[in-house]
Amino acid sequence: MAKTSEAVPVQVLSGRIPVLDLHPQQPGNRFPAKAVVGDVVPFEAAAFREGHDRIGVTLVLRSPGGTETRVPMEPLHDGLDRHRAHALVDEQGLWSWHVEAWADEWATWHHNAEIKIAADIDAELMATMGSQLLARAARDATGADATLLAGAAKAIATTAVPVLQRWASVNDPDILGAIDRHRPRSLVTASETLQLKVERTRAGVGAWYELFPRSEGAVQRADGSWQSGTFATAAKRLPAVKAMGFDVLYLPPVHPIGEVNRKGPNNTLTPQPGDPGSPWAIGSKHGGHDTIHPDLGTIDDFRAFVEKAADAGLEVAMDLALQAAPDHPWVSAHPEWFTTLPDGTIAFAENPPKKYQDIYPVNFDNDPAGIVAEVLRIIDLWVGCGVRIFRVDNPHTKPLWFWEHVIGEVNAKHGDIVFLAEAFTRPAMMQALGKVGFQQSYTYFAWRNTKAELEEYLREVTGEQAAWFKPAFWVNTPDILTEYLQFGGVPAFKVRAAIAATAVPTWGMYAGYELIEDVARPGAEEAIDNEKYEYRPRDWERAARNGTTIAPYITRLNEIRAEHPAIRQLWALDVHWSDDDAILVYSKRVEGRFTASGEDDTIIVVANVDPHSARQTTVHLDLAKLGLRPGESFEAHDLITGETWHWSDHNFVRLDAFVEPAHVIHVRRLGA
Repeated sequence: MAKTSEAVPVQVLSGRIPVLDLHPQQPGNRFPAKAVVGDVVPFEAAAFREGHDRIGVTLVLRSPGGTETRVPMEPLHDGLDRHRAHALVDEQGLWSWHVEAWADEWATWHHNAEIKIAADIDAELMATMGSQLLARAARDATGADATLLAGAAKAIATTAVPVLQRWASVNDPDILGAIDRHRPRSLVTASETLQLKVERTRAGVGAWYELFPRSEGAVQRADGSWQSGTFATAAKRLPAVKAMGFDVLYLPPVHPIGEVNRKGPNNTLTPQPGDPGSPWAIGSKHGGHDTIHPDLGTIDDFRAFVEKAADAGLEVAMDLALQAAPDHPWVSAHPEWFTTLPDGTIAFAENPPKKYQDIYPVNFDNDPAGIVAEVLRIIDLWVGCGVRIFRVDNPHTKPLWFWEHVIGEVNAKHGDIVFLAEAFTRPAMMQALGKVGFQQSYTYFAWRNTKAELEEYLREVTGEQAAWFKPAFWVNTPDILTEYLQFGGVPAFKVRAAIAATAVPTWGMYAGYELIEDVARPGAEEAIDNEKYEYRPRDWERAARNGTTIAPYITRLNEIRAEHPAIRQLWALDVHWSDDDAILVYSKRVEGRFTASGEDDTIIVVANVDPHSARQTTVHLDLAKLGLRPGESFEAHDLITGETWHWSDHNFVRLDAFVEPAHVIHVRRLGA
């Protein structure tokens, strides 16, 4: 007599029906993936089983408040067994989710029955199997569905009726709907459980405007010296900034500026009396990071400015620059916080070929606990003044552990604080800053200008890395005036703004962009007479009267952002094609089940990235990405010009850079 083996099966991780490669998640899953309130998140997983039997896949999502949502996942039809479901995350906090895969006996039976019954192969056996599945579904259902399914189970087993007729009755839409709601499930296998950190909307969606308070209201005296603007004079600019549709007002450092090694105009080493110096050279006899520059006002004046901005509908973002001027109080009180060279001097900052003799970088290795405590104290001080957003200067020059610790501490205490990383550096560091806590980051967008460069970059920032790296597209900064803007004129400024404002949920610009300030300092990629080193008041009213501003265009872009939720979705972008190497085409779409109106919101952007010419070409659209059928026609309504055309898969486009360099098109179904 044969002996029966009683060996215990080996332990396995794959499960009965493997569920692998979940998204969104960070590589290694050391930190949770990130989203913001209002995001429509694409959840994905690879799920499959042996043989040819069908499976079902379900997303199981649990909110911070404990509400569980189950969402069917659809196959991507890519031959890779990947499944996807979109879900709206509408609550701040830590979400958890996993994916369940299960044997879909109904789908397997239905597929086989369709073939066999029509061919009269095992027809009665198939009918019996279908009856059993319907009966199982009826036992799990209630009310009308239970009655409907029980009746269907009995009907398909009734041999007095021809089998083809019974098969047809099973395919009644009401019965199929009921079976979809109560699908028999077996061999249920759950994936690992992952977390999704959902932060407030402004952490990932916003339009930023940067200005120097000292320039707003600055007055040049008869002797050539300057009287600085103040928080009170800068507050007069708030209504105009909000009228352009911006959400966040970013201020460069507002602290005392060092007098030792102060820089003069255009970064010279020969300042004249009264030159204000760079705000990033923080600290003097008047104080350091916890002090307001006396020319701007007092800390109470700063609080009042933050309150006035809030009344205008703007959040103030404060600069957090962890560095010191040579006369910062830290230098004498904590010399161990800096690097001392063999000759006894303290090392100043360098980014070859740039030298910053007016700035001492902090050394984080000599007294890490002391530095952490001081930075947390400073952040807490400004949070107490109403600041909820910090733009962090050069975070890539500080250790990664420091940011993981500081941001973790701050967000644990104040869950709504947002940190923007100003890190134009190597990709690994930029990505890591997002992974350990930064809510958003500057990007390489300023240097991606051709169609091919932009297509590649848009796919990159809205792809897998969107789970941890939230891009902010800045068109310019006080340090960045690219050759594209220097030589592209008004068309370059308009098309860059159009792409930045529509491609990703967060974009920003530095004051003067709307005035087409395009003259660079010779040999540098920054504006001449740089506002970092001198006062630069602008006559906004005169520019408006003379029509030498694109502020109305900027305003319209921000209006479109506010009106169309698709633009505010990071994961929603798809790149399309044109026959011209300078015509960029992309779309963004969010389904009606996720919009307040209940209607799909679909935007197509067609941009001529050659600012020196008119271009005409054929644009080729993947209509499935727009929620349309191949060959279907639709109304293409240009939200910039108000024009409307009938479009379909292939469409002629002509864009004259000197007239309108970009279409921002709202897709409207015919007859809607």
